Amino acid sequence: MGNIYSLVMAGGQGTRFWPESTSKKPKQYLPLVSSQSLLADTLDRLDGLVKNEQRYIVTVKEQEKLVLKESAGKIGQGQVVFEPSGRNTAPCILLSLATLMKNGASKSDLVAILPSDHVILNKNGFQQTIQSALKVAVSQKRIITIGIPPHFPHTGFGYIQTGEELTETSLDVVTFKEKPNQETAISYLESGKYLWNAGMFVAEIGVLLEEFQAHCPEIFEFYDELYAALGNEKNVAEVYAKLPAESIDYAIMEKSSRIGLCKANFDWNDLGSWDALSTVVEETEGNTLVSAKNHYFEDSKGNIVYTPDQFVGLIGIEDLIVIANGKSVVVLPKKDSQKVKNIVSHLKDQEYGKELL
Repeated sequence: MGNIYSLVMAGGQGTRFWPESTSKKPKQYLPLVSSQSLLADTLDRLDGLVKNEQRYIVTVKEQEKLVLKESAGKIGQGQVVFEPSGRNTAPCILLSLATLMKNGASKSDLVAILPSDHVILNKNGFQQTIQSALKVAVSQKRIITIGIPPHFPHTGFGYIQTGEELTETSLDVVTFKEKPNQETAISYLESGKYLWNAGMFVAEIGVLLEEFQAHCPEIFEFYDELYAALGNEKNVAEVYAKLPAESIDYAIMEKSSRIGLCKANFDWNDLGSWDALSTVVEETEGNTLVSAKNHYFEDSKGNIVYTPDQFVGLIGIEDLIVIANGKSVVVLPKKDSQKVKNIVSHLKDQEYGKELL
C-alpha cells in the first residue's frame, strides 16, 4: 500500500447554522460539540492514520487565517489548497490532486477525501472503517465510499444503493439516489440495500485521475495546465476559471462503474441544522444546552439552547431552538430548523444584513 494522504474539505459557508455560522466564521471553525472546532476534531481523528505532513485542507483564501489557527500543529507547513473561485467539488478535488502530485505524491498513493464539519464520536471505529476502505481501494482498484447504515427514513440525505459483495468488507455500488420523499425513504430502509451518503471516499490517486478522464473530460483536460500553474497564484486562478462547475457526485460518482462501498462502523452526524445537536450533545435538565453562561429551566423540555455569552431562562416552553450570540436572536420550532435559511435569504437583500451574514 502506498502513502496515505487526506483532503479535508473546509470551504463551506454553513448557512444552516446561522447566526453563529457566518461567512466570516463558518460552521467548521466553531466549537459546537467539544472544546475545539469541528475542523480541529476532524484533524485529530486522523492521528495515527495519516501523518501530519500528508494532511491537506481544501478551502478558500478568505478563510486562510481561520484554517491556520484551527490546524496549527495538526498539518505540515503549506498544506492548504486554496480554491481560487467557487467551481463546486469536482474542480476543487482535481486541483487538490494536482497539488499532491506536484508535492511528491505518486499515482499509487492513496487519498481519503473527508468533510470538515461532521461529528464522528467513535474515533477507533472511524479509523477501522477507513483502513478497511483503503485496503479494498487497492485490491479492487476502485473508489470506495463510506455508507452510513440508516436508522430511520431520513429525507435530508442522499442514499447509495448497494449490490453484490466485492470483498468480505465491501459491496458494489449500483447507483446514487437524490434526497427522497418520505415514502421512498421508507422503502429504502425496508429494502436493506440503501445507505446514507456521508460524502467520504478513498481511492488511489491514479484511479481518481483515470475516472476524471473517463467521465468528465471537460474538467480533466485542464489537469496539465493546473499542474504547470501551481506555485503561481494568478496563473492557477486563470486556469481554474475555465473549469466547468460540477459536483464530484455528478461528475464521477454517479457515472463510474468503479465505485465500491464500506459500511461505517461509527456514529455519524452531518450536523446539517441546529436540531441535529440534540443527538450529539448530552441533555441538561431535559434540554440540549449547547452553550450558555448560566441558565434557569422551569417546566421546559426538548429545547436546544445556544447562548454562549449570556444567561438564558426558559419557562414553560418545549421543542424550540433558542439562539443568541450578541448580534442576533433566533427562536423557532425544532421541527422547522431548516427554515433558518429563510432568514439568511432575507438578510441577503437587506443593507443591514451584510454585518450579520
